[in-house]
Amino acid sequence: MANPLWFIFWLLVFWFVSFFVAFFCAFFYIWVYAFASCIPALQGIADILLQGVQFPFYCGKAMLEGKPAF
Repeated sequence: MANPLWFIFWLLVFWFVSFFVAFFCAFFYIWVYAFASCIPALQGIADILLQGVQFPFYCGKAMLEGKPAF
């Protein structure tokens, strides 16, 4: 059974942190991904930025599952 405290924790992270991280990463992801085909070394950076863009999804999923942060 999911712990309601973890739900609240993930809700706060989702609301106050994840959107800012996603907006920041999305801007740079577009630029880095466009040049990753020319410069293969940028592919690793693009993958990290993509995880930042997907962070709200991760927080929402963890919130609904009541998943512990650690």
